[in-house]
Amino acid sequence: MFKSFRVSLLFVLVLSLALTAVAPTAAQDQKVLRAVIGPAGTTVVWDVALATDTTSHTFIEMMFPGLVPREETTGVPEPGMAESWEISDDARTYTFYLKQDVPWVTYDHDADEVVQVTDENGDVRMVTAHDFVYGTLRTMDPEVASDYGYLPADWVQGGVAYNTGEGAREDVQIVALDDYTLQITAPEPAGFLLAVYGLWVFTAQPQWTIEENGDAWTLPGNYHSYGTFVLKEDNPGSSATIVKNPFWTGTESHPVPKIDVIEALFLDASAALAAFEAGEVDYSDDVPLPDLDRLRVERPDELYIGPRDCTYIYGFNVEKAPFDNVHARRAFSAAIDRQTLIDAVLKAGQEPAGFFSRPNFAASATQEEYPDLGTRSDPELAVQELELYFEDTGLTRDTMPPITLMHNTSEAHAIVAQAVQQMWKTTLGIEVQIANQEWQSYLDLLDEDAPQVFRYGWCADYPDPHNFLSDVYYSTSGNNDTNWANEEYDAILDEAKLMLDFEARKPLYARAEHILTWEDAAIAPIYFYTDLAMKGAHLDATNSIIGVDRFDKWDIP
Repeated sequence: MFKSFRVSLLFVLVLSLALTAVAPTAAQDQKVLRAVIGPAGTTVVWDVALATDTTSHTFIEMMFPGLVPREETTGVPEPGMAESWEISDDARTYTFYLKQDVPWVTYDHDADEVVQVTDENGDVRMVTAHDFVYGTLRTMDPEVASDYGYLPADWVQGGVAYNTGEGAREDVQIVALDDYTLQITAPEPAGFLLAVYGLWVFTAQPQWTIEENGDAWTLPGNYHSYGTFVLKEDNPGSSATIVKNPFWTGTESHPVPKIDVIEALFLDASAALAAFEAGEVDYSDDVPLPDLDRLRVERPDELYIGPRDCTYIYGFNVEKAPFDNVHARRAFSAAIDRQTLIDAVLKAGQEPAGFFSRPNFAASATQEEYPDLGTRSDPELAVQELELYFEDTGLTRDTMPPITLMHNTSEAHAIVAQAVQQMWKTTLGIEVQIANQEWQSYLDLLDEDAPQVFRYGWCADYPDPHNFLSDVYYSTSGNNDTNWANEEYDAILDEAKLMLDFEARKPLYARAEHILTWEDAAIAPIYFYTDLAMKGAHLDATNSIIGVDRFDKWDIP
């Protein structure tokens, strides 16, 4: 999934307004978690089918529990809305037996409480297998145009034809055998299928309110969910409030919450840290890089640095000069001094990345195993590649097109961009401009007309290199904003996904990585993330590696 990192009298005023927006929503004895979970300007995408970023998924995965969600500390699938399941002998058909008596709910602002949703006869609507069928088909519906529509389509027989507008909805082989039995048939087996079927793209969606309210179904009052928390308020760009669902009886993956209210704020890292240190928030999902050394000394019990299944990259739009030339792309990638960036700027134990996919999955190829493949930091090679670009094009440093590096608005991204900007100037002698956009505008820009070079982050949706290499950079992926395609690369991934032997897949993925990161150099992977956060010492909180925090498992003792 796409990852976003996330003073004076003005700060005090802004924070005061934000806190007022999520003001007292609970009785005196309620447990209220005040959490910063995105930068200022963040707009949560509440539509399950359209959400692509980690902030939106943090909310959605609590409110719409999946069939077999990943456990946040291990990444291993565990029972969710599916209490049990069976897999056919040919490993293609999965039959899920669902938790029963789970009502759809919404927040009634007039009554000031969570209520069960009823149908036209006044009967409570229960979550059924039919809702999972509807939700999955809606996500892959070409009319919905979900960036993630390809993912369920790839792993349900008949899905690709439907998602591309060439097949019928009724031919997609996800069916409700009865109200609480869901069956999915895959076009071929894969070792990671159970984790895929546990994703939000296969979760239930409320057909009645979607059809009645259209895009407005995501507004509080129209928003029907069924999980641990319920949407109460949404103030795009500044805050959101979710409250405990009293009708949720719990599963292994989503227990009954101990926290009653989560007041989410969207603040930039410096403002978030100021609020944390003033005791105004309990948690912040970002830490200003210049403050790390101080916080290590002053607040070692509250500064959290841990593993996270994400990769930080710069992508190239291969249709925009100068990056329509492979030598330019290679030059700019090799000129990034990844280790210096980590040691001198980031300072949180990140690892330099020459491959895109994380090295910690069972089928992952690593540069330690394949030292001659992938990209790397090499200033001499960078200059050689730049000279080859000049030979190809007849251009010079003075006549080549001006270059702008784009990132979404974030203090951390700005610091990284400035460091890389200086590396490019020092090594290549090229001045690069930096620009940024607020989060949702940035996502729209990548979808519609990606810049020459742009910041991107990817967190694993499921623990397999296929999720990185294919789900992002396969030629037809909705997440591929580079405009790059390579037939050999696609063919390798098509072959590898059918292999159940993880070791046998590694050399295929190593070759795919080399094509992506060096031979064609569509991207410049930079580093493998660590998770940076401020967590109040009073919190009983799990540490997630999966890109989203599971606040519904937290407590304030």
